[in-house]
Amino acid sequence: MKKIIAVSFLFVFISSCSIFGSLHSTTTIKPNDSFVLGNNEHGSFKVVLKNISNHELKIFMAPISGGTHSPSIVVPNETIKVKADKNTALIIENKSFEQADVTLKVTGDIGLSMGYKN
Repeated sequence: MKKIIAVSFLFVFISSCSIFGSLHSTTTIKPNDSFVLGNNEHGSFKVVLKNISNHELKIFMAPISGGTHSPSIVVPNETIKVKADKNTALIIENKSFEQADVTLKVTGDIGLSMGYKN
């Protein structure tokens, strides 16, 4: 009986750790706005992003210490995989006059801030 309790506790503990977690989201970005994922202190994370909009989006990395790098354009219906380093935000920029929608699957450190910045 003690083994069952110990194994159950270990399973719950391991499954609650963010390193084993994932986050799934469909996110809407207003016209001429940006969605910022991870603008806080955190470990590395990976994102599978699909542009489900009718227009292209720009993504880039922004370390919380300053600057930006790795710009990329994501065309409609394109799915990309990106890896964000420790303490680096992923910015999804919608420069269109229409709203944009993306699906996101985030793995790794999922203790990430999320917000909009226009």
